Amino acid sequence: MKAETVVKPKTELIKTENRVPRYVMPLVKALIFLADVGLAIASFTLAFVLRGGDAIFSQAVWAWSKEFAPYAGVLLFVVPVRLTMLIYQRVYRLQGAFSYINEFIKIFKAVSVGSLLIIAFTFLFRGGFAFRDFSYSRGVFALDFIISLVIFSAFHLGLRRLQTLVRAKDINLIPTLIVGTNAEAVQTIRELQERTDLGYRVVGVIDSELRITNYELREKAAGVIEIQNPKSKIQNPTVPIVGTLDDLPTVIRELAIQEVIITDNTVPSEKLFEAMIRIGREQRVEFRLAPSMFNFLPQKTSVEQIGILPMVRLFREPLSEAERFTKRLFDMLITAGLLVLLSPVWIVISILIKLDSPGSVLFKQERVGMDGRKFLCYKFRTMKTDADEELHRQAYRKNIEGAVEANAGDDEKPVFGKVKNDPRVTPFGRFLRRTSLDELPQFLNVLIGDMSIVGARPPIPYEVEDF
Repeated sequence: MKAETVVKPKTELIKTENRVPRYVMPLVKALIFLADVGLAIASFTLAFVLRGGDAIFSQAVWAWSKEFAPYAGVLLFVVPVRLTMLIYQRVYRLQGAFSYINEFIKIFKAVSVGSLLIIAFTFLFRGGFAFRDFSYSRGVFALDFIISLVIFSAFHLGLRRLQTLVRAKDINLIPTLIVGTNAEAVQTIRELQERTDLGYRVVGVIDSELRITNYELREKAAGVIEIQNPKSKIQNPTVPIVGTLDDLPTVIRELAIQEVIITDNTVPSEKLFEAMIRIGREQRVEFRLAPSMFNFLPQKTSVEQIGILPMVRLFREPLSEAERFTKRLFDMLITAGLLVLLSPVWIVISILIKLDSPGSVLFKQERVGMDGRKFLCYKFRTMKTDADEELHRQAYRKNIEGAVEANAGDDEKPVFGKVKNDPRVTPFGRFLRRTSLDELPQFLNVLIGDMSIVGARPPIPYEVEDF
C-alpha cells in the first residue's frame, strides 16, 4: 500500500510584505469617490462658464452670481446623479480583471444616462420651483456631457493604468488559494502568476488528495510547490502547500484569503460547505470552480445556468456586444470617410475599365460571410465579361490537394488559390489586381455590414464546399 504524506498547515511560509492592509482599499475608493464629486462640480461649472462667459460667484463672498443662481439648484442634483450612475456601472470595482475598452464603455453609459436624467430634472425643477420662467441653456448641458465624458474617462482610465503598474509590483492583488494539486491546478497557477493584470496572487495550495507529488508539481524540502514551466515569465515560480482540506477554514482565516479556486472536482461537497459555514460571516470569501477540461476548452467561453444546472458555453462570440458595437461604429466612420476621399480614384478607375474592355465597371460575386450567410461582394471588374470560373475552381482544388502547380506566385512569395497567368484577366485588370485597387468597392460591403475593414477574406461558396 502506498503511503500518503499528510501536510500540516504552513501558513508561516507566506510572505506578507506586499500585502495591502484591508483598510487601504476602502480608503482609496473613498478618495476616488470624493475626486469624482469634484469632477462632477468642475464639469458643470466649466460648461456654464464656457457657454456664457458669466461669473459663478457674485462680488459678495460665498454668494452665487445672478446668472448662475438658477444652475446652482441643478448642481445639487448633478453630483448625486453622476455618482449614482458610476456606482451602478460598477466603475468603483477596482479588484479583479478589467478591460480599458469595457471601462470606457461603462463610463460612457454612466455619463450618457446621467446627462439625460439631469436634463429631465432641470425641466421639472424649472416647472415646480423658483425658476419657473427661467430658460436654461441647452449648450450648458451639451458641454457638461462632453466635458464629463472626457474628464471622467481620463481620470478613471488613468487610475486603471496606475493600477496596472502597481499590480506589476505584486500589489493590490486578490489573495487566492488553490484547492487541488492536479494538472488544472498547475495551469491555473501559471495563468494567474504570469498575468498579474488579472488581479490575483496565488498565496498557497491546499492538497485535496493528501499528497504533494502530482503531475508537474514537485515537493521541495521547505514544503513549496514549484511549477515546472521553462517558458514562464517568472523566475522559479513557487507556491507553498499550506495544508489539507481539513485545514481549509484555518488557512483562509490566517492568510486573509479572499478567493478560493477549486481545481479538483473530486473534493467532497460537505468539506466545502463546512469551510463556508465556519468562515461564514467572519470574512467575505468567494469560491470558484475551475473546469477539468483545460486542454479542451477554447479561450472564448461563458458560464450559463439552465434551471439549476451550471453550463459552460463553448465557442461563444469572440467579441462582446459592446466590442461589436465599437467595431461596427469604427467600420462605418472609417468607410464613410474613405468613400468620400477616394471618390476621384473611383471615377478614374471606372473610366479606364470602360476604355480597357466592354462590360460593367463593377463585378458582383456571391461570397460566404459570417455564420454561413451568403452575400454579393463588389469589386472592380478585372476580367473579360465571358470569363469562366471553372479555371479558378480547378486551381483551388489543386491548392487543397497540396499540388505544387497551385502556387501562382514564386518560391519567395507563394500565392495560392489563384490562376497563374490567368488568360481571363484584362490588361488594366492585372494592374488593379497587382495594386489591390480592384477591392476598393468592398468598402460598400463594409458600409452595408456584410464585411469588416479588419477581417478574413470571405470565401466563394464552392471553396467552402470543396474544403
